[in-house]
Amino acid sequence: MAIRQLSETLINQIAAGEVIERPASAAKELIENALDAGATRIDIATAGGGKALLRVSDNGAGMDAADLELAVKRHCTSKISETLDDIRTLGFRGEALPSIGSVARLSISSRRRDSTAGNEISVAGGKIVHLRPAAGNPGTVVEVRDLFFATPARLKFLKTEKAEAAAITEIVKRMAIAFPGVRFVLSGPDRSTLEFPATGEDHLARMAQILGKDFRDNAIAIDAEREDVQLTGFAGVPTFNRGNSAHQYAFVNGRPVQDKLILSAIRGAYAETIPAGRYPVAVLSITLDPALVDVNVHPAKSDVRFRDPGLVRGLIVGAIREALARDGSRATTTGASDMLRAFRPGFQAAPQRPQAPWSAATSPSRPYQPSAGFGERPQASFDGLVHPTARSESAFQPAPQPHAAAAAEPLARYPLGAARAQIHENYIVAQTDDGIVIVDQHAAHERLVFEAMRKALHSKRLASQVLLIPEIVDIPEEDCDRLIAHAEEFCELGLAIERFGPGAIAVRETPAMLGEVNAQGLIRQLADEIAEWDTAPGLTTKLEYVAATMACHGSVRSGRRLRPEEMNALLRQMEVTPGSGQCNHGRPTYIELKLADIERLFGRS
Repeated sequence: MAIRQLSETLINQIAAGEVIERPASAAKELIENALDAGATRIDIATAGGGKALLRVSDNGAGMDAADLELAVKRHCTSKISETLDDIRTLGFRGEALPSIGSVARLSISSRRRDSTAGNEISVAGGKIVHLRPAAGNPGTVVEVRDLFFATPARLKFLKTEKAEAAAITEIVKRMAIAFPGVRFVLSGPDRSTLEFPATGEDHLARMAQILGKDFRDNAIAIDAEREDVQLTGFAGVPTFNRGNSAHQYAFVNGRPVQDKLILSAIRGAYAETIPAGRYPVAVLSITLDPALVDVNVHPAKSDVRFRDPGLVRGLIVGAIREALARDGSRATTTGASDMLRAFRPGFQAAPQRPQAPWSAATSPSRPYQPSAGFGERPQASFDGLVHPTARSESAFQPAPQPHAAAAAEPLARYPLGAARAQIHENYIVAQTDDGIVIVDQHAAHERLVFEAMRKALHSKRLASQVLLIPEIVDIPEEDCDRLIAHAEEFCELGLAIERFGPGAIAVRETPAMLGEVNAQGLIRQLADEIAEWDTAPGLTTKLEYVAATMACHGSVRSGRRLRPEEMNALLRQMEVTPGSGQCNHGRPTYIELKLADIERLFGRS
């Protein structure tokens, strides 16, 4: 079969299949063009989920007739010159408008700010219909009708109008977060009008518009830098979480991305602080030299590739964990709201069902179950934490207080206040200067024990058990190379490996804490993780799961009565322990109720 040159129209339609996957893709490209043109107001109108109509209007720099004629031709752009090493705009390929024009009816009217007249160009199915003078305000209006009319097979793969409209809404939200100085208005017969007024340099105010006002009260500022890579933004406290990852936003040099490395780093940063099936809320912005990141990975420009992915991942995990350690132990403000709602007349609690006593071994939130032999309650003491045993009645050893009565009032000035009562042998009620705090004693002490054990894990080489017969794991040669490069790190965790020929690894020692280990599965899992991220968090994570289980079994159980000094000792330890705002399973350890909230319950305010 002879080779022939494809027609320009067919070439554009093939390109459109990569660049324009759905109406939301077209909306993203058009909004990016408006932002690159310096617009401060962008109006987006849709009909039929963007399939029937998608109109983007802006007050940007505008184009003249010559620019319009070039704009609908492939690979014509004003945003780059000769190389891809210094991309500082959202668009740069010059593919969006010709791609849209090849599969839809495209109309562009534009007027430069310094011009008294504008121009309009129309394209249908890849062919220019006309280019003529037209009246209009300074800026550009791009109108897309009958998307994919020229490629009807693509229409079959689109979702419902409602789903496509929601996808456009999500695109607008991401752009609005990235550019708080721009006003966005989204309207149309297929939706209710959505408006995001400009907030200038107040990024948190714009985030509150998108994520809700509760995010402002439950967000922790992130500001970190490592080797000229800067990370800024806000992360929610662990107890302020959601049922999916849709509330995680990431930006690289101002470009909204959905990069799996960044999302994975966010998950890793919140490990052991959020329940399984729940997701943190975070808005992160990464700024670095454009030469250190490749945004030309995919035509959709939603994926990026960092020159040093390990550095970026480490920066995200470290910065979020530092922020959580500094300010993440506070209770979410929504906890008090939920409590107030429960007290309102007419509130009906969910019917209670008989349940078996909870244990770490049966909890569905536990992603890892240790082997037998780790269910015994630890007897050692970590950082002053004394675990209850048959011979030890006291769970805490507070410092002697000869004038306990006189010290009661000053205790209320601590963040978690002074213990006043224990109810149902599980909940500690403490008084603060401006309200009360209710603490789940088991969940709180479980976290304290776990943090103490985790500190012990990282303070020295963990004990290992020598295998009588080394286990040989056959894996590809490239995986062997990756594993051996991390052999010293594994050794610190009690896992001793060495090369056994070109395509095999010999496992000689395994961590004693893990008990009987499936070495084949563990080695292959570590190889897969290193291949994807060039890190090896799996083993450390497994060890921390074991530590979490031991902490649960060694904590003060529900139903045990505590003396006042024990309760106060628990509160003081919580105040100085990172992550004490939630237990190992991510549930809150305490709820704070302000005096103003209590007064509202009684109609005093």
